[in-house]
Amino acid sequence: MAEQYQPTGATASEISASVEAAVRTANLAPGAGLPAVRTLAATLGVSPATVARAYQTLRQRGIVDTDGRRGTRIRPRPPVAGTRSVPAAAPPPGGLDLSTGEPDPTLLPPLARHLTSVAGRLAAGEPATSYADAGPLPELVALATDRLTADGLPSGALTVTSGALDGIERLLTCQLSPGDRVAIEDPGWANLLDLVAALGLTAVPMPVDDDGPTEDGLRAALAAGVAAVVVTTRAQNPTGAILGARRAAALRRVLRTGPDVLLIEDDHAAELSDTLPQVLAGASARWAFVRSASKPYGPDLRVAVLAGDPATVSRVAGRMRIGSGWVSTVLQRLLSELWRDPAVTAAVTAAGAEYRRRRESLRAALDQYGVTSHGDSGLNVWVPVADELHVVTALQAGGYTVSAGARHRLRSAPGIRITVSQLDDSTIPQLAAAVRDANRPSQRTGTGR
Repeated sequence: MAEQYQPTGATASEISASVEAAVRTANLAPGAGLPAVRTLAATLGVSPATVARAYQTLRQRGIVDTDGRRGTRIRPRPPVAGTRSVPAAAPPPGGLDLSTGEPDPTLLPPLARHLTSVAGRLAAGEPATSYADAGPLPELVALATDRLTADGLPSGALTVTSGALDGIERLLTCQLSPGDRVAIEDPGWANLLDLVAALGLTAVPMPVDDDGPTEDGLRAALAAGVAAVVVTTRAQNPTGAILGARRAAALRRVLRTGPDVLLIEDDHAAELSDTLPQVLAGASARWAFVRSASKPYGPDLRVAVLAGDPATVSRVAGRMRIGSGWVSTVLQRLLSELWRDPAVTAAVTAAGAEYRRRRESLRAALDQYGVTSHGDSGLNVWVPVADELHVVTALQAGGYTVSAGARHRLRSAPGIRITVSQLDDSTIPQLAAAVRDANRPSQRTGTGR
């Protein structure tokens, strides 16, 4: 914990508010530790039960994590907007930031012509959206239905959300209550782990291999009483796993033993993937499939289509109607224009092929040095390591910023995530050598435990 900050308060609510204020003002940074319960209780002159309740409140709000020997720490991305910015670790001058998980801007399709087309349609008298008739645009729904049906999705209802994570959040908040358990891939998407914590839900880890969540992992999660299961169909973040046909069939069998569980499938990579999704939809009575436009077409295009059984989709759409209302129909029109343009389709396909080439080149270079890696699809390569902190620090010193696996893990083994978006043929050999050197046992000073 930062020496200059000490939590204050005489009640549990005052102590938790003090910690939240410190996070907001950057006096407590992500990863900072809090005093042990009895230590803080003695300092403040309150009972240990009072401090324990304060810490419980902070955990329920997703601000802190408690992890046995590591104690209680501020989460990497607590759901508190800061009044003072905490600068993220940046690569040294001339270095590469391989931690973002974002697409290569040079591989995104240009939007100017299609924005002009949308503006022209509106200028020509196409009906403007009003509060009374806003919602999913029929033309986008028709296009999405055709695409999802071609990918093997069963018939159902459809709505539109502001990106994949927005769709998943709406599904969880409409269907679950604080304290409910959610099966999450491990390692998995860091933002989803943060969201589950912020919603007061309990994450139950499902181990992941190159074929997706394991059959035993899903079975154990159902036995633990999860109310929802979140599965990535392809381009799993961070491992790049692809749900294979045989694994999908096994998971469907397991899901049928828990028919009341909410199944959420995340297809964030969408058209960037060169394999058809092995959908699980229909194995559970309650299901939803979320496909985002952000990775193929640009992070600022905050549109996702959410398909599912009628009751589940109706809850999401109804809750949106009394809240944010709808996703901008300007954005919906823009995505419709992009989907209808063969040149854009070709550009996205070419981008997916280029990401595959960069992944395969990096993995081949790592393999030459005897370094194991994973990444059959998507934008990232996952490298198991013995000591995350040492490897991340060593790579940072060498000019490479990567994502520490701790942000993505619950119980799985240590690793680092390398985003391939900024890699080229000249940088891959040096990066692979740097990873090898950073992960050499003889150069590690600690065990990472």
